[in-house]
Amino acid sequence: MRTCPFCERVERGELVASNELAVAFLDAYPLSPGHALIAPRRHEPDYFALSEPERLAMFLLMEEVRRAIQEQHEPDGFNIGLNAGAAAGQTIEHAHIHVIPRYRGDVEDPRGGIRWILPEKARYWRD
Repeated sequence: MRTCPFCERVERGELVASNELAVAFLDAYPLSPGHALIAPRRHEPDYFALSEPERLAMFLLMEEVRRAIQEQHEPDGFNIGLNAGAAAGQTIEHAHIHVIPRYRGDVEDPRGGIRWILPEKARYWRD
């Protein structure tokens, strides 16, 4: 049985923030400086199988994570992302939310944000 890299990080105490039901740690393959992940303490692959208190704990932790990233990296914006299931791009089978700091000029044209997961549909403003 394969071990969960997120559960291992929690066991090692590699946390940037936590509460009773959720934890946050830096992404091992960050898209930008400060990219962090928020996950439930309980190992559950499916975000939609989490209890309401677990989902709420993750979103409450998001503000603490955002503040820490803002203080340390001073980004100009954020993308918040959740991949639920392999068809949506989830590669680690432990539910998690990405908090991705964005910086002016990090891409040529940031319009559309997360819509770029389906590039052919991203530029809706051109239709």
